[in-house]
Amino acid sequence: MIKRDKYLMDLVDRMGNGLVKVITGIRRAGKSYLMNEIFYSYLKERGIDEKHIIRFAFDSADDLVKIGEDPLILDDEDKKVDPKLFMAYIAKNVDLTDGQTYYLLLDEVQKLGSFEAVLNGYLRKNNIDLYVTGSNSKFLSSDIRDEFEGRGDEIHVLPLSFSEFAPAYGGSDEEALDDYLVYGGLPLVALMKKDEQKTKWLMSTMEKTYVRDLVRRHHLQSDGPISSLLDVVASDIGGLVNPLKLSDSFQSVKKTSISEDTVAKYIWYMEEAFLVKKSLRYDVKGNDYLSTPYKLYFEDLGLRNARLSFRQVEENHLMENALFNELRYRGYEVDVGAVESRVVDAAKKETRKMLEIDFVANSGSRRYYIQSAFAMATSEKADSEYRPFKLIGDSFKKIVVVRDNIKPRRDENGYLTIGLLNFLKDPNSLDL
Repeated sequence: MIKRDKYLMDLVDRMGNGLVKVITGIRRAGKSYLMNEIFYSYLKERGIDEKHIIRFAFDSADDLVKIGEDPLILDDEDKKVDPKLFMAYIAKNVDLTDGQTYYLLLDEVQKLGSFEAVLNGYLRKNNIDLYVTGSNSKFLSSDIRDEFEGRGDEIHVLPLSFSEFAPAYGGSDEEALDDYLVYGGLPLVALMKKDEQKTKWLMSTMEKTYVRDLVRRHHLQSDGPISSLLDVVASDIGGLVNPLKLSDSFQSVKKTSISEDTVAKYIWYMEEAFLVKKSLRYDVKGNDYLSTPYKLYFEDLGLRNARLSFRQVEENHLMENALFNELRYRGYEVDVGAVESRVVDAAKKETRKMLEIDFVANSGSRRYYIQSAFAMATSEKADSEYRPFKLIGDSFKKIVVVRDNIKPRRDENGYLTIGLLNFLKDPNSLDL
């Protein structure tokens, strides 16, 4: 069992809070396993009778037969599960008068007809505690708030962090990190032993599952344009982009046109499916967001590399994406920082430009400024990484992460430099 202690504690902390706990995330990230195995085991270890833990998967033929549904008909006719049949099944298995809590663990609940009304109804029962997973656009944060009348509590599950991945890998930490940057952190891939197996599975699943989901969900005529746009986005992780720039790149790389509006729409589809995550630019001194350009990062590096047939494995870009995902795993909202630099030349002419800080990580009153610097082999390179820090003018911690496996060190300005491996392994690395 790959441990996912952070997410287990997220669920434990929410037990009995009167809300429906909605576990979201990209397909194959381990949502079902978290709920049906890890959390289920936790409940049993606490001494909760199995009769009071009801697991039901709406994509399981065995479970559907239990309530009198025909899974073949549902699949052939693309129908939802009849809510009356499901509610009758729950009524038979839940005694509302016994004074004990029943834990409902419902998997792929978007396949249930009128699921919002059904779940909201169960929330009004004093002895039912609800946990659900879902994979489609109904399970975005904004929709959870709307659909569950303000009674939805989201736990977003990312693919494995490096600290979760490394113990399951079996090799040295350096070998594990090399593998992680190439093949990512989907749990099933983490347990595969051969590179060829990982490569084939990621490429096949990216095409047959993730891209196909986008086409079906949004009724696209073909997968050609959105597949090609995924290629363009994957080629430019860590770069500042906007729909117009991506439209131009699409034209130059793919030799065909796609409008700026269509690009913006397709990016939103990718975000809905949790394939990519947008990071907006934030003017640090102006305390304001800049609408464009922004950056796009993949939720899983293996899927990003598979999209490009593992031909563009640039470690500096993968490192930046890995840091972005790690900061999100630790619970931070992550922006791209921008700070204005003013330079006066010999003719006393002033020029202004915006310098970039790779990440501004915020959580409540905490903030960290972080640069992803693959290497700082020269003093000039070091100066370019530190320069934005010197312009910020506040006391929040400033960190540079490098690829070399170096011990944390602090300079005379208080700037921390740390190696990527140490940063990812140590859950307290932001506060060294």
